[in-house]
Amino acid sequence: MLNHYEAAFVLTPVLSEAQMKEAVEKFENLLKENGATILNHEEWGLRKLAYPIQGKTTGFYALLQFDVEPAVIATLETAYRRDERVLRFLTTRLDKYAFEYAEKRRHAKTAQVEPAKEEEA
Repeated sequence: MLNHYEAAFVLTPVLSEAQMKEAVEKFENLLKENGATILNHEEWGLRKLAYPIQGKTTGFYALLQFDVEPAVIATLETAYRRDERVLRFLTTRLDKYAFEYAEKRRHAKTAQVEPAKEEEA
């Protein structure tokens, strides 16, 4: 049975934009190879950390929302731990209310982007 999950992770700030995108793609591909369906992926960019981690005060934040078998989460978290670019990560199983909220948030975000594209034309 597939569950809904959300994984947020912070990457080291010394990466270039391309290296950061490559790291996010690595985790997306790992999930896809293990049968996950990626519902949403957001890159929040360089943000200030609440407290220093490994002497760093900023980090690249990323969020993945996906459906996958529960056993795959251990594989994903092992990959996070082995990747030296990852400062912190948090994987959360979404209950039906959290999933509904995530869906609304995702649809609201796409609705904001579409009118902006129409105005440019």
